[in-house]
Amino acid sequence: MGMRRNLAALTATAALVGGAAAMAPAASAASGGTAPACISRTVYSQPDFQQVSLYNRCGKTMHVNIVVKAGGDMGCKTLTNKHGLIHTINWGRYQKTVVC
Repeated sequence: MGMRRNLAALTATAALVGGAAAMAPAASAASGGTAPACISRTVYSQPDFQQVSLYNRCGKTMHVNIVVKAGGDMGCKTLTNKHGLIHTINWGRYQKTVVC
C-alpha cells in the first residue's frame, strides 16, 4: 500500500509541476511514427501496473498516443508545449509513444 501512496504523491506532484495537459480525445486514434525525442517519456513500472509520464518540449502542440502491448492504447491526446500528462496502464505493458 505504501508504494501506491508514494506513486499517487508522485503523480500529484508531476501534475502540479508539469501543468495540466490540454487533452482532447480523437474520434480515431490512428498510430503514426514514433514520437520525436522532444516528447520525453518516463515509465514507472510496478508489479500490478505501469505509469507513463510524457512531457512536451517540442516548441509546438503535439498529438500523441501511448501504445500498450496486450492492452488498450491510450488514444490520441493533444499535448501542448511545455505541458505533460501521466497515463496509468492497468492491463498490458508500455510499448511505445507515437504521434497521431
